[in-house]
Amino acid sequence: MTTEFDLGALLAERGAERYELHTKHLNHQLPRMLHTIGFDKVYERAEGAYFWDAEGNDYLDMLAGFGVMGLGRHHPVVRKALHDVLDASLADLTRFDCQPLPGLLAERLLTHSPHLDRVFFGNSGTEAVETALKFARRATGRPRILYCEHSFHGLTTGSLSVNGEEGFRDGFTPLLPDTAVPLGVLDALARELKKGDVAALIVEPIQGKGVHEAPPGYLRAAQELLHRHKALLIADEVQTGLGRTGDFYAYQHEDGVEPDLVCVAKALSGGYVPVSATIGKDWIFKKVYSSIDRVLVHSASFGSNAQAMAAGLAVLSVMENEQIVANARATGELLKSRLAALVDRYELLADVRGRGLMIGIEFGRPKSLKLRGRWTMLQAARKGLFAQMVVVPLLQRHRILTQVSGDHLEVIKLIPPLVIGEADVDRFVDAFTAVMDDAHGGGLMWDFGKTLVKQAVANR
Repeated sequence: MTTEFDLGALLAERGAERYELHTKHLNHQLPRMLHTIGFDKVYERAEGAYFWDAEGNDYLDMLAGFGVMGLGRHHPVVRKALHDVLDASLADLTRFDCQPLPGLLAERLLTHSPHLDRVFFGNSGTEAVETALKFARRATGRPRILYCEHSFHGLTTGSLSVNGEEGFRDGFTPLLPDTAVPLGVLDALARELKKGDVAALIVEPIQGKGVHEAPPGYLRAAQELLHRHKALLIADEVQTGLGRTGDFYAYQHEDGVEPDLVCVAKALSGGYVPVSATIGKDWIFKKVYSSIDRVLVHSASFGSNAQAMAAGLAVLSVMENEQIVANARATGELLKSRLAALVDRYELLADVRGRGLMIGIEFGRPKSLKLRGRWTMLQAARKGLFAQMVVVPLLQRHRILTQVSGDHLEVIKLIPPLVIGEADVDRFVDAFTAVMDDAHGGGLMWDFGKTLVKQAVANR
């Protein structure tokens, strides 16, 4: 008996129900939020750094699926690799053989990680972090992990234990007994290490929340402190890795930094198949897999599957052949410099920071009395509303998708596909300038701000 399934027909018949289906069967707050801020768009197709709606209008993506779409959407090389691996009908996930694709992808990744030796493949960024936490505890024989305040490392229980944002932790305690230290403060790190029970420090070289970079010299000095106390350095490169900041890894911007474990995911997928990698030193892996009877002491049901491995190999091939890292560096410098030039022009614009194509735009309290009164109104209702007021017209009027960098933050984070170029920079900067002109002139933005204030008060 042949089973027939027509995906195109199903989408044609039921696709218009997308928001109703989410409301009824999934996270019911998501469609509610999208309707409230006017983000309830219907995108029909996507390619590269753009979406298109049913009317044929294009939208510039400055979000890249929270960094997943490093090569943009539907890169032809990655698409072909997935078609090829499906057509090959490989004997995948037998569990009792060694397929070539995982070894080939590990080999390719390690060429970009010269001081590391082995790879564990999982399915997501949080799983890469969970793996690193387990490996660090096993390798050192110690229980406690240090993490930085305001960090984000994932939302499963282990990674949530090293999540520096209380809003994500509320309602899910008790968690593992791990400890937060301020990013960049070596004295705080040293105090915790002296207690003798620390397995590792996990750190984002550039924090996604707020786009805050570790101070110059911090990672190298932290590494020296950790090793002196026989603890490990874990670099969480889930968002910053694979070219995002203008080097293959963000920690490579600082000489002499050689993490013991590195977590990557997101862009390695090509935007198609979930995949993550925890890359580490040989001795750590040998501590974890210390004997034949511990061969499956840490594993993943879908880890190393053929589709994910093919996607990862294709992504690395594109990155090398199309000079993706160099483009991220050059285009990021152009975008950052053009935005930084606006700081003196707009009193509501406080700072522009970041590296490569990971840029934070921070807003702050204005000096003029009229603008200060409006700013105070928003802050009293809920911190972060002004940044949301900027994000909304960027989408609704200029068809550019962005995000607020975190809850209660007046920061917009730009993490576009790494394939954008000068024309896309021009489009974004022109649109951002128009929105800031409106904000300083008292236009329609402030009417929308009143709506956000009412919503914030109602949710208290």
